[in-house]
Amino acid sequence: MKDRTIIGSPLRKLTFSAMFLALALVLPFLTGQIPQIGALLSPMHIPAFLCGLVCGPLWGGVVGFVSPLLRFLMFSMPPIMAAIPMAFELAAYGACAGILYRVFRKIFDKKIPSLYAALVISMLGGRVVNALVKSAVLGLSGSEFSLFVIFLELFTGTWAGIVLQLVIIPPLVVVLEKFVVARKS
Repeated sequence: MKDRTIIGSPLRKLTFSAMFLALALVLPFLTGQIPQIGALLSPMHIPAFLCGLVCGPLWGGVVGFVSPLLRFLMFSMPPIMAAIPMAFELAAYGACAGILYRVFRKIFDKKIPSLYAALVISMLGGRVVNALVKSAVLGLSGSEFSLFVIFLELFTGTWAGIVLQLVIIPPLVVVLEKFVVARKS
């Protein structure tokens, strides 16, 4: 079976995944001084999406899941009550983006529409996963919560991050694809 990822060899996937994990750990430092800006821009989401799109769904899911938990262990941020739902959300982003990009490439046979379709659907799915896990964590901790408020917060509280991701990620994937293809030849 032919490998449908941009990066074919396992060593390249591991290398790029490590790079995306490092980015997920470092990018929040750019917005860390103002937590509200960090929450609004969601800098850890970008590497999870990129890893899924470039390395495939398995690597994207793993990097997405590990990055918030590792960041919590290393820097105590995000707080554990946010890191757990975020780990599932970012895993869903990486895995869904990786799967959907490959499926849509077959359907549209064009890169850019495939990227946007995969991103938008993955963003919706990841936020639903986050809301469900967050409600389970809050329910187990005995906290009162409203699923509607959680959904509202996840969609309205991160609108700038959604726009940023839709602007930045597709061109980065195109550049990475060109770089990798040029390096292979």
